[in-house]
Amino acid sequence: MKSLIRRTAALIAFLIAFAAPVTARSARPAKQEAARPAVDPALFQGLKWREIGPFRGGRVATVTGLAGDRNTYYFGGTGGGVWKTADAGRTWRNVSDGFFGGSIGAVAVSTWDPNVVYVGGGEVTVRGNVSHGDGVWKSTDAGKTWKFSGLADGRQIVSLRIHPRNPDLVYAAVLGHVFGPSEMRGVYRSRDGGGHWERILYVNDRVGAFDLAMDPTNPRILYATTWNFHRTPYSLESGGEGSGIWKSTDGGDAWTELTRNPGLPKGTLGVIGITVSPSNPDNLYAIVEAAEGGLFRSRDAGKTWTKTSDDRELRQRAWYYSHVFADPKDEEGVYATNVFFLHSKDGGKSFSRIRVPHGDNHDLWIDPNDPLRMIESNDGGATVSNDGGKTWTAEDNQPTAQFYRVSTDTHVPYRILGAQQDNSAVRILSRGRGAGIGPLDWEPTSGGESGYIVADPKNPDVVYGGSYGGLLTRLNHATGDFRDVNPWPDNPMGYGAADIKYRFQWNFPILFSPNDPNTLYAAAQVLFKSTDGGQSWSVISPDLTRNDRSRQGPSGGPLTKDNTSVEYYDTIFYVAESPLEPGVIWTGSDDGLIHVTRDGGKSWKNVTPKGLPEWIMINQIDASPHDKGAAYVAATMYKSDDLRPYLYKTADYGATWTRIDSGIDPSHFTRVVRADPARRGLLYAGTERGMYVSFDDGARWQPLQLNLPIVPVHDLTIKDGSLVAATHGRAFWVLDDLSSLRSLAAAHDFGAARVHLFPPSPAYRYTDAGGGGFQLPGVGQNPPAGVVVDYYLKEAPPADQAKDVKLEILTRDGKVIRTFQGKPAE
Repeated sequence: MKSLIRRTAALIAFLIAFAAPVTARSARPAKQEAARPAVDPALFQGLKWREIGPFRGGRVATVTGLAGDRNTYYFGGTGGGVWKTADAGRTWRNVSDGFFGGSIGAVAVSTWDPNVVYVGGGEVTVRGNVSHGDGVWKSTDAGKTWKFSGLADGRQIVSLRIHPRNPDLVYAAVLGHVFGPSEMRGVYRSRDGGGHWERILYVNDRVGAFDLAMDPTNPRILYATTWNFHRTPYSLESGGEGSGIWKSTDGGDAWTELTRNPGLPKGTLGVIGITVSPSNPDNLYAIVEAAEGGLFRSRDAGKTWTKTSDDRELRQRAWYYSHVFADPKDEEGVYATNVFFLHSKDGGKSFSRIRVPHGDNHDLWIDPNDPLRMIESNDGGATVSNDGGKTWTAEDNQPTAQFYRVSTDTHVPYRILGAQQDNSAVRILSRGRGAGIGPLDWEPTSGGESGYIVADPKNPDVVYGGSYGGLLTRLNHATGDFRDVNPWPDNPMGYGAADIKYRFQWNFPILFSPNDPNTLYAAAQVLFKSTDGGQSWSVISPDLTRNDRSRQGPSGGPLTKDNTSVEYYDTIFYVAESPLEPGVIWTGSDDGLIHVTRDGGKSWKNVTPKGLPEWIMINQIDASPHDKGAAYVAATMYKSDDLRPYLYKTADYGATWTRIDSGIDPSHFTRVVRADPARRGLLYAGTERGMYVSFDDGARWQPLQLNLPIVPVHDLTIKDGSLVAATHGRAFWVLDDLSSLRSLAAAHDFGAARVHLFPPSPAYRYTDAGGGGFQLPGVGQNPPAGVVVDYYLKEAPPADQAKDVKLEILTRDGKVIRTFQGKPAE
């Protein structure tokens, strides 16, 4: 038995961990066998990722509960997998880890057998940072174990309905690929519990199925809505031919289109949500995106309709919301989710707001027997109410935050900084002051939900944070001083990219020079530089993008515009300065160009690799910490419906490039690559499905998933010998103490050695920070309080000799000062 074994001098027991890589237990087609890894994975399986938090909910797209069970609920997170509570929302635990992960669009529990749970991967909130799913998964033991159940290429499965008396009869609404045509779109039915699926409603490869409603008194009657939509890197289109409402009265064998029935809007239609009143199944409600859209009601099972409201609160930003829910006991009662959570008691004529813990609402489940009991989802998590929305459970018990970028500061212990989608930017201690990393160890900081957050290298209490619209702010935590330091003081919200002077993307770069702590950079389509803390800025580059004005128009439409800078295109997406050569700066654009300057911006050279896809997004660049002129690039094409990884390296300032992504799953597109600053050739890559490591400078990659959930990894940084990951759905994680990986990168293997001791990393003795090394519920995990020592045994000792395994700590002159001896834990 070969494994890396880790122990801490502050602990008595050996901490041996043999964590198998996370695998999906399914009947999916086997992938092509990977090349032999450079290092036997067993040599580092003892390493563990540490969950930091913060425990603050992220966006939740789907929720459900169990009729008659007041304690059990499920939710599907965006990027974070499936979660379950057994105490009515007081605590949540993930139930999909070890089987699948990523974004979840639908969760459904059988009312006939609540042990049967179906999950559809892929969120319906198709933002520019949308994550796809991995098909349908099924549990027959209430979420303890899962089995893959088909529709893998559905990408976004956004609604599931189970026959009320037959858990093997299930329907799925498949939205399909967000960024390209898809033959998988439509409504599907399985009669054998997900073993086989048949498509029963299909319009064309641009029109997906959005919503499904089943008549609770007659499950043969189904309603479905279809949606013509499409995203590109620079636009969102919602609406067009094929969007509509459909009805089946024979369980899905045949469908009748209701789209142009009397009372429904004429002209182009967009996204549509639909619901049936359980108290009167002839009573329907539909929210329709159209020029004359709004909430529509039918009292005759869809034959005729009446508009009850065109209130913009119901239909603003339609593509992001557009769900409607009938009260199960009162046909005049109806709920709608949008920016606000809305309730009507008069058949949709007027609505009042129900206060929830967070704005931007998406899904709702109401107990059919007790309408006061419900679970609601929003951009801050999932929350439960037992009194019709007067009070709600908290959302600070769900570590499902989506972070874009990550940085660290010079505080001891270091803090991790990043912007949480749908919430504030945050800075959080890497080691909490108690037994874990709790609410007192993190706080909001400068910036908004989307930007880069960086601390001043000279003073970690001074933080610069970006947000959409080109906003850049500076906060001094010590004094409370807060001010705007925008490179260009103009709010472009509502404009298309072609109509503004500087195209600041949703996630525009901000960074300090690694060579001069007084130099701050920010980027639009040009690179800005400040040497006075953002009080003044100079432009030090020309436009470093393709500047294709045909891709800079207003986004949204043909019905609803949506210009929030997510789709601003032809922008500099990443900037990196060499830590070895002041003035050598690399830029990468979202339209596929790489430039470098070697004189601080006086002159620039286009060094885009030959053969690189023309419109690929340069998501990240890492200037080598070891060699001048060397750099690594991570690029993505997923916004052009290409999920392949694209990693490149250069050793000559971009004159030549080598592609280096062999060994990464061909569907795990790459967002970030980092070079270890202490070991040449040791690289880390973050992908849409987790982590990889290369011990030979990118020639071969192998998983570094360990215990990390299957989750998009958007950014990485290395601090004090630890690897920090910003995930998009499970907050921050840290792989502490990279010394063993660095040793493996140097030796690659230990050959015939029976025992190997890895050089331990320097350790701190803290007097005002907590200890730990163990996981507590509801808070982040502290690192072990002591020196971490990793060692390797080629074979486990025989049981009768286990007591002879001994680790001694010696002084420099050989005096033994501490001995650990005993049997390693199983």
